[in-house]
Amino acid sequence: MTKFDKDKFKRKLKKKIKKQTGKRKSIQVNSSGPIYFFGAVGAAVYYISTAGDFWAGVVGILKAIVWPAFLVFEALSNLGS
Repeated sequence: MTKFDKDKFKRKLKKKIKKQTGKRKSIQVNSSGPIYFFGAVGAAVYYISTAGDFWAGVVGILKAIVWPAFLVFEALSNLGS
């Protein structure tokens, strides 16, 4: 068994991170995809469950796709009032 060298490990890790990131100084992680997906599914379930007929359900599915637009519109309209 070899002795664990903490400093050597840090140097190798920094070198590997620098190689992967290139010239960029920071790494950005986009994790909003799953949140949007679950929000859209929840909105679709809500709109379909409250629909009175078939076409209201179809409109509900379309609303579920663009629900963030409704959210932003309501937030901005409440901020302006």
